[in-house]
Amino acid sequence: MSMVTITNLVKRYGSLVALDHLNLEIEEGEIYGLLGPNGSGKTTAINCMLAILKYDKGSIRIMDKEMKPDCYEVKRNIGVVMQNVAVFEQMSVWENIDYFCGLYIRDKKRRQELVEEAIQFVGLEDFRKMRPKKLSGGLLRRLNIACGIAHKPKLIIMDEPTVAVDPQSRNKILEGILELNRQGTTIIYTSHYMEEVEQICTRIAIMDHGQVLATGTKEELKSMIKTGETITIEAVALSEEQLAQMGELPHVFQVTYEEQVLKLRLSGAKHNLVRILHYLEEKDIAFGRVFSELPTLNDVFLEITGKELRD
Repeated sequence: MSMVTITNLVKRYGSLVALDHLNLEIEEGEIYGLLGPNGSGKTTAINCMLAILKYDKGSIRIMDKEMKPDCYEVKRNIGVVMQNVAVFEQMSVWENIDYFCGLYIRDKKRRQELVEEAIQFVGLEDFRKMRPKKLSGGLLRRLNIACGIAHKPKLIIMDEPTVAVDPQSRNKILEGILELNRQGTTIIYTSHYMEEVEQICTRIAIMDHGQVLATGTKEELKSMIKTGETITIEAVALSEEQLAQMGELPHVFQVTYEEQVLKLRLSGAKHNLVRILHYLEEKDIAFGRVFSELPTLNDVFLEITGKELRD
C-alpha cells in the first residue's frame, strides 16, 4: 500500500521554481530517506505534504486520501519532528509531551499512558520534571521527538532530527527510529549525515532543483554511478607530470591532489590498487597510508548532483 504519493508537484516563489514536477512514491512500512543539498526542495516538499504550503500544480495523496488543509483525519495520523526544536520553555518535559499529545488525543487517561510511553521510549525518565532550558542538546532533541510521536502516528516526518547532538544521543535516536519502524510506522527521514541514511533507510531519493534525480535502495543507487572504487594515498609528493600520468592509468576517471593527499576515483575493475601501487613503485615514489573504499552514498550523491551534501 502506498503511504504517500506525490504526482507532478510544482511550487513557485515568483520566478523561482522550488518544486519542478516532483514525483514521489513512499510505501507503507518504509524508512524513506530524502537527500538533497540546501535549496534542493526537501523542506518545501515536506511543507506541501503537510498542507502548510499551497502549491501551483500536481497532487498529494497520503494514506490514500487527497491531502488538503482541512484533512484532519489524515493529519491525526501524522507526526512531525522538524530540525528546529519546537517546545515550550515554561513547561516541563512531561507537560510538553502532554500538550502536543493532547492536540490529537482528548481522553486524559489514554493521553497519560501515551505520554509515559513516549518518555520511556526516548529515555527521558529521569528528566520528566525538568524544563527544556536545563536539558543538553541531545536530550532536547529527544524531547522534540517524543512530542512528535507520542500520539502514535502511522506516518512520521523527521527533518534532520540528529543535528548537533552527541554520539550517544544520536545512537539512541537512530535506535528509536528503527524500533518505531518495526512497530509499523512509516518514516520520511532527511539528514546531512550519509552514514545515518545508509544505516537506517530502506529506500532513498536524491533531490536537487526540486526534482528527484535518482531513487532506490542504497545498493541500487550505488550501482547507478561510475565510481566503483576510491583509492586515497597519504603523504605522497607528486609532480604535475606524474599526476597527469596517473590520470591516464586504466579505469581512473578523476584525480584530486591536495596537501600531499592523492585521491583517485576509478570505475569498477579488479586489481585497481595493484596497478596504482605498481606505478608508484616503478617511479620510486614514497608514500604513507593507503585506503581503498567501495562506493558510499556520498559518492552517489556527489556524482549525481555534482555537489557535496554539506554545501
